[in-house]
Amino acid sequence: MLSRVANCLYWMVRYIERADNLARLIEVNERLLLDLGWKDAAGLDALWRPVIASSGDEELFESAHPDGLRREAIEFLTIDTDNPNSIVSCIGQARENARMVRDQLAESLWEELNGLYLFVHSTEGAALVRSNSTAYYERIRRSTFAFHGMAAATTLRGEAWDFMDLGRHLERADKTTRFLDITTFIEAQPDHFGLTADEHWLAILRSCGGLGAFRVKHRGRFTRRNITEFLVLAPDFPRSVRYCAARIDECLHAISGTPRGGFANEAESLSGRLLSDLAFSSCDDVLALGLHGYLDGLQQRLNAIGEAVFRAFILLPDEIEQRPPIPASSVSAVVKWQMEQQQQ
Repeated sequence: MLSRVANCLYWMVRYIERADNLARLIEVNERLLLDLGWKDAAGLDALWRPVIASSGDEELFESAHPDGLRREAIEFLTIDTDNPNSIVSCIGQARENARMVRDQLAESLWEELNGLYLFVHSTEGAALVRSNSTAYYERIRRSTFAFHGMAAATTLRGEAWDFMDLGRHLERADKTTRFLDITTFIEAQPDHFGLTADEHWLAILRSCGGLGAFRVKHRGRFTRRNITEFLVLAPDFPRSVRYCAARIDECLHAISGTPRGGFANEAESLSGRLLSDLAFSSCDDVLALGLHGYLDGLQQRLNAIGEAVFRAFILLPDEIEQRPPIPASSVSAVVKWQMEQQQQ
């Protein structure tokens, strides 16, 4: 598979997953505010600060909206095209990547993504954010579910699928750690936010779509320890960090053809270490390090895997450097220019 095609498929799914997770988080936060029935404007605005911080775009938001009101926070995360990680921006980037590899995608998959793109860029979509945000985020989530379902049903199980699944689980693991990290912001100032422990831990479970699965596994014992263990170390919950790490490792080895247990590149080495640490860690180990510090370390390791994937499968600098140059006299000026662009 061409590295350009692999890169487009990988980022197409990562951006869709990112939009889905952001829609979940905003919708759950809105529902939490309604359940609490807050009338304090300062408290309403403050509860959006951890959400902005979890997206990694806190500095950009502060520069654009120094007052940081609730409505500005929602629009920044949803429809602000100046924010590269807003829902609208993510869907736009996903469509652009899909457009470049349309021959690799089923027609129904392209139509679903294109329809979602047209919706979020329409006046109807922008108006719905302000008038009925619950319906807007529900539309986003259902469309992303449909996209993932169509991809699973129509994509050949080969390199294309492996790169798509790799992107999905890298993004999902990263977002689970960021959602869980929101609790550390809230716990640091419990009086300021006015939330009980149960309220904000349940909100995080809902954001990850894990409330029903958690009830089955832990019989409704909503403790800080149980929820942390479930979202980080559970081997059988599809959005836990450990489950995602296992899928990342499987995809990497399927792409390279290297048997699991060994490694052929840096990405496989990093993913294997991460999976091993998660498989042989307990919740006591996580809490002993401090939840925020542990989650921050996980995010850095996931970012390192993403960078190693780019170096191993997309950039391929070693192969480019080792390729003998073609004498300029043997090619036309146009072909020479195309070769230079590809090598760059």
